[in-house]
Amino acid sequence: MEGLALRLFKKSPVKEVAFTQKIKQLFNSPPNKNNWDGLIHAYKPWLPVTKKTPIITLKEGGTPLIEVKSISDRIGKGVRVYVKYDGLNPTGSFKDRGMTMAISKAKEDGCEAVICASTGNTSASAAAYASKGGMRAFVIIPDGYVAQGKLAQALVYGAEVLAIKGNFDKALDIVRELSNKYPITLVNSVNPYRLQGQKTAAFEIIENLGNAPDWLCIPMGNAGNISAYWMGFQEFFKAKKSKQLPRMMGFQASGSAPLVEGKSISNPETIATAIRIGNPVNKEKALIARESSKGNFSSVTDTEIINAYKILGREEGIFCEPASAASVAGLLKKKEDVPKNSTIVCVLTGNGLKDPDCAIENNDSVFHKSVDPEISSITKVMGF
Repeated sequence: MEGLALRLFKKSPVKEVAFTQKIKQLFNSPPNKNNWDGLIHAYKPWLPVTKKTPIITLKEGGTPLIEVKSISDRIGKGVRVYVKYDGLNPTGSFKDRGMTMAISKAKEDGCEAVICASTGNTSASAAAYASKGGMRAFVIIPDGYVAQGKLAQALVYGAEVLAIKGNFDKALDIVRELSNKYPITLVNSVNPYRLQGQKTAAFEIIENLGNAPDWLCIPMGNAGNISAYWMGFQEFFKAKKSKQLPRMMGFQASGSAPLVEGKSISNPETIATAIRIGNPVNKEKALIARESSKGNFSSVTDTEIINAYKILGREEGIFCEPASAASVAGLLKKKEDVPKNSTIVCVLTGNGLKDPDCAIENNDSVFHKSVDPEISSITKVMGF
C-alpha cells in the first residue's frame, strides 16, 4: 500500500510524505468503531480470554462520549463535561459489557444455565446474552421494584423470572446460595468476569480523550462499575496509555446510600430503582477505588436526580434512566469543588426507555390532549 502511494505521488514530495503518514496512521489507529465486533474482540489482550473461549457477543461497547455544554456552563471555570452514554449498549445498559465476558466464560466451562438477582438491568442483559449463547436464564427480582421496560426485556429474551417478596439484597442472597448448591452459574457482579468486561469503558474514555479525565463521576448501586472503571484506568495508566489517573467520584441516592453512610440500609428507597441496593457486594473494592484515587462518595436526593434527568433530556437530547442521572446530579452538587479547566466524565449507565413511567411522570413538556383534528384547532393550540 505504501509503495503504491510513493508511485502515485512521486512527482510531489510534499504530497508523498503526507499521504504516507496518513496510511501509517490508519494502520496504527485504535479499533475502528464502524467495524465494531464487540469489546472482547477490541480488547482481547486486556481480557482473560483464550483461543478456546467462545465469544458470545451482541457487539456491545464502543458507546459514545458526548460533550454536554449545558452542564459545563452550569459549573463554569473553564470546565469541560462529557457523558459516557452506555445506555446505547445492545440491551440499553452498561451491564452488557460485563455480561459478554461472564456468559462467554460460562459457555467455555460448559455451563447450560445462568442465574442472577436484579433490579432490572442485569436481568435484561443476562437473559439476552444467555439466549445468544443457547443457555437458560433464571432471574430473581424484588416484586414491584423493577421498571416495566426492564422486566419486559427479560421476558422477551426468554428468561424465567421469579419475583420475590423482598428487596434486591435478599434476592442476591438467594441466588448466591443456589449457585453454590446447583450446576448454575451466577452472573451478578460477584462474578469476576463481569468487572473485566466493564473495565473496557475506561479504555474507551482514554482513547476518546487522549488521556484519563480529572474526575470520573458515576452512580453506585452494587458498586461493581466504579470498581471496574478504576481497574481499567489503572491498567491503561500502567501501560502508559494515559498520563494520569482520575479521581473517582461515586454518587448514591440519599435513600439508598450505604457507601456514603458507612452502614447497610435495610429498606433502601429511591426513584432510581437501578441503584436501590442497601448492601453492595463490591463495597470493599469501591472503597479501595475511592481511597486510591483520592476520590469521594456523596449522596443526592431524588429531586436532584430528576432535575439532572430533565436537564439532560431537555437541553442535550440525551434520555437516560434516573439512576444514570445521579452522576450528573452529583457533579452539579459538588460544582464548587471542581478544579478550574478540568475535564470531567459522567457515566450514564442506562437508557431512559428502561423506565418510561418515570419519564411520563417527570417532565416539563406540554401535552395537549383531545385536540380536534382540524387545522384551525391545531394552529390555535400552537399559537399561530
